[in-house]
Order: sequence, then structure tokens, then C-alpha cells
Amino acid sequence: MVQALSNPVSFDEFLEWYPDPTDRRYELHRGAIVEMPKPRGKHSEVAGFANGQLFLEITRLALPYLVPKECIIKAPDGLSGYEPDGIVLDRAALAHEPLWEKSSVITLGASIRLVIEVVSTNWQDDYLLKLGDYERLGIQEYWVIDYLGLGGRLYIGYPKRPTLSIYRLVDGEYDVARFTDNEPIISLAFPELALTAAQVFQASLVG
Repeated sequence: MVQALSNPVSFDEFLEWYPDPTDRRYELHRGAIVEMPKPRGKHSEVAGFANGQLFLEITRLALPYLVPKECIIKAPDGLSGYEPDGIVLDRAALAHEPLWEKSSVITLGASIRLVIEVVSTNWQDDYLLKLGDYERLGIQEYWVIDYLGLGGRLYIGYPKRPTLSIYRLVDGEYDVARFTDNEPIISLAFPELALTAAQVFQASLVG
């Protein structure tokens, strides 16, 4: 049985509490433990496809990066921690991560080449909560894959449609480029990536 904790919960308390093994997924949002739905169906297909394409690009170019099966990103406030749908890490930078070997935790934005969130019904988490924390952490590139077009008009425009937003850190703040339909994705971390937004939404190179 999972032990209940009184809020607010610190990140260290969250790690100590996190059940292992578990078939459930948890994040820490501003001191509150939140059970996150496991990626299923199309969400899982899209996340797996995006991660797979980045892994293939890393392999093709022999880049010193890795795509871990899972990890937790510690937010700067010490009261939040996120398990992203995808992440690309710099192998060399992991030597400076104090919690990586023991807990698969990333604390430094410099360790992350790219992070991915696939939007579900709780789209505010990806466009507001995580966006702000990833920016403060100094993560250079953040993909929000909104394959159902669920985000607010401020983030994907109107009429709403499937949108892949790539946030890039410029002078400490995120600039955003949005991609839809058959537009080629432009990534700073992977400038030679040959992939369109539609292919990501469909989780397929065909069509």
C-alpha cells in the first residue's frame, strides 16, 4: 500500500515515497503528488514514434546522446518533478548529475538536449506548468505534440488543429515555432531531421 503524505511534499520526499516497482506513473506538481495516466493507444504510438525517430537520428549521426526509457526532471522550485513522454540526454553531462545513477533524476537543464510532452486532456500542464519550469531550468528545446489539437487558442490558434510546438531557449526565454500538416519540423538539436508534423501526428512515415 502506498503511504499517504501531507502536502506540500518536497522533491526528496517524493523520491523516497515513489513506489518501486509500480505500474502507475506519478509526478509532483507544486508539492502535490499527482497520479498521471499511463500513455495508451494513440498517445503511446505518437510518443514512441517521436522517440524512435530521434533515436534513429542519434544512431545515424553517432551523436553522444541517449534516449532513456524513463527519467524524472526535477523543477527549480524543489516542489515539482516531471516524467516526460520523451527526452534526449547528453551522455557527457550526466557525470554532473548527482541523482542520475541512483534515481534516474535530471536536475540540470544542460543535461537535456530536448524534451517532449504529448498533450492529453490536461493540456494546461504542458503549455503552462511544465513550459515555465522547463524554461527556468534552461532546457534548450521543448516539443509539445498536440496531435488532437486540444490546447488553448493562445497556444495553437483558431480554428484548433493538431499542432507541434517547438520552444527554443533564446536569451533565457522561450521562442516558439509551430508546425502543422506536412510542414517539415525544424529542430535545433537535430537540424538534419527529415520529419513532418503530420508524420508525427500519424506516428507513421507513410502518407
